[in-house]
Amino acid sequence: MKMNLQSLQDTAAWESMGVTLPNFSPEVVLEQTNKTPKWVHFGAGNIFRGFVGKINQKMLNAGVADTGIIACDAFDYDIIQKIYHDYDNLTMLVSLKPDGNTEKEIIASIIKSYAVNTANDAVMGEMVEIFENPSLQMVSFTITEKGYAIKDTSGNFLGVVASDLAGEPKDAKHIMSILTYLVYKRFTKKATPLALVSMDNCSHNGEKLQKSVLEIAKSWCAAGKMTPEFVAYLEDESKVSFPWSMIDKITPRPAKSVEEDLVSLGIEDMAPIITSKNTFIAPFVNAEIPQYLVIEDKFPNGKPDLEAGGVYITDRETVNKTETMKVTTCLNPLHTALAVYGCVLGHTRIFEEMRDPELKKLVEQIGYNEGMKVVVDPVILSPKAFIDEVINERFANPFVPDEPQRIATDTSQKVGIRFGETIKSFIKSEDLHVMDLTFIPLAIAGWLRYLLAVDDKGVAMQLSSDPLLEEMTGKLASVKLGGAYSGEAKEILSNETIFGVDLMACGLGEKIEGMFVELIAGEGAVRATLQKYLA
Repeated sequence: MKMNLQSLQDTAAWESMGVTLPNFSPEVVLEQTNKTPKWVHFGAGNIFRGFVGKINQKMLNAGVADTGIIACDAFDYDIIQKIYHDYDNLTMLVSLKPDGNTEKEIIASIIKSYAVNTANDAVMGEMVEIFENPSLQMVSFTITEKGYAIKDTSGNFLGVVASDLAGEPKDAKHIMSILTYLVYKRFTKKATPLALVSMDNCSHNGEKLQKSVLEIAKSWCAAGKMTPEFVAYLEDESKVSFPWSMIDKITPRPAKSVEEDLVSLGIEDMAPIITSKNTFIAPFVNAEIPQYLVIEDKFPNGKPDLEAGGVYITDRETVNKTETMKVTTCLNPLHTALAVYGCVLGHTRIFEEMRDPELKKLVEQIGYNEGMKVVVDPVILSPKAFIDEVINERFANPFVPDEPQRIATDTSQKVGIRFGETIKSFIKSEDLHVMDLTFIPLAIAGWLRYLLAVDDKGVAMQLSSDPLLEEMTGKLASVKLGGAYSGEAKEILSNETIFGVDLMACGLGEKIEGMFVELIAGEGAVRATLQKYLA
């Protein structure tokens, strides 16, 4: 059995395999979407297919929506052809329960898909028509935080963006430039309102999106390629809004065990591919069941009934509080602590770490003891219930094949939010003392130990990618396992750009250095140090 629109007609066969089918006609939804498109999405990866697509599927199943999502990717064109077009835009969603059972559902709400390449006149012609249509209500994004970056660390435009700004808008290559051009075409048609909704897992995501679009529009305006009226349109939130959001769902790389299970049922062509952009992706998405999406209620042209799909629609303050709760106390700090220590201790799965007594205690202490003292309560979600679910269900789920090595990616970009915000809250508090922190400093010391690129047995290990990896490892190059420490970490610990605070100045730096010295004492020192502090 192949997963395509034709095979969906054989409902009995799919149901015999335990696969839930959509209870709407994709053909009818496609016809309506062509007439009145309402939702375009950029970023065609796993969290989109397994979460955002499921939101619209719920809406269609409930009869509160009659159009689907138009999926776009402006970076990895192979995904669109080999994962979308080759399967009639269908996705097999495999939800992984903690008891080992799975729920399998074919997501058919992603009704059209485009590789958005400005060199393809036919595709761009259709994209312009979609953006010009007054029915379009929202354009959403899961392009990762890097997708919004248009300048380098020196404040200069990235090469591709500089080229876009020097050329004609219709020939743009960067996703932010392409988006600005398409919104400009909407403006020149009827200037109908629109919501541009970042759903990426980064702080103040709507603000990042807004800043990039405005910078590009103003640059093109200064060059006479766009008008001041268009810039004013973008700056008027009654015309173009940039809602903030918080998203949370773990969607690991496609697991071999899940692929084998699907094939054993008789479902063909489920093997993952590696695209020319080095994306590892499959026709299926394996994901945990818990999921959260909170979006600021700013939709100047109306919106789909997202609440019916399980989305929380609220005000910006609540979105910000929810994101702060998750990223600074209840999930992300725990993930990063598990990631760096898991790599050094030889773990290859997050759930394995939750069976490691010291690592489980470590995240419990970071979350319940230190984080909860300064947690921001968003009210719509209980911080205590959220962290209970994270520790006891989500991280501990043995059937979610997530890896500490994946989570350890870009750690230098994460520690400032995941640990620095709690440290700053302790510093500002009249009742708390920053030097009382123990387990967050232990996590930071663990990251420094991780940067030595040898595990607790003294065996060399590969570090995950990080934009500051070369710089960080270079500063610690003279530090060896079992060797002397001469203050090499001070420069890192005093870097406010990394941590959001000068750890040496606030007093925590020396405490972290002391822990680091214990962690590098020799083989087995990581385990011994954890046991000491978590006894």
